[in-house]
Amino acid sequence: MNSLYNYFCTLHPVFTPSDFELLTKDFQTKHFKKGDYIVREGETQRNIYFVEKGIQMYNFDTQGKTNILGFAYPPNLCVVMESFIFQKPSTYNVTCITDSTLNYLHYSALQEIFEQSRQVERLFRKLSENLSIGLLNRQMELRSTTIEERFKIFCQRSPHLLQQVPQKYIAAYLAIDPTNFSKLMNTVRF
Repeated sequence: MNSLYNYFCTLHPVFTPSDFELLTKDFQTKHFKKGDYIVREGETQRNIYFVEKGIQMYNFDTQGKTNILGFAYPPNLCVVMESFIFQKPSTYNVTCITDSTLNYLHYSALQEIFEQSRQVERLFRKLSENLSIGLLNRQMELRSTTIEERFKIFCQRSPHLLQQVPQKYIAAYLAIDPTNFSKLMNTVRF
């Protein structure tokens, strides 16, 4: 839990231990196996998850092809933001790549905490802002970099995923053909 608190403090430096206690005191824990769905396309995400252990992927299938939108891992949130915020069906899945342990709060519990603490509400605004900026930066990367540059950026940003996530998922995330991805793995040094 210390890594989660530290993560929150990097985003919102005035976040206090009492704010953290308010947020986490009603956490519940759920364990998922590799391959389990946390959220399925068409379901509404009722809980917001905080990754304690494991790796998850945001994904959807079209025309027999798996598309990877992103990955979640400690100490990040694991949430289909638009489904959770607006309480509407998700347009994609969240699937466990590894056995995972996630702490969670129900939507209504989080709303009550927002009413009690402006600092927690601000923290979540900052989390949402970071997510939005990250998505925009990812779109820029996909449209303005070569496959080699995307691969290098990924290796610098998330090197631990290279050992834990199947190459086909990383290749799909980076929009690189699996054959080219394999070549990059064998030739590119970073």
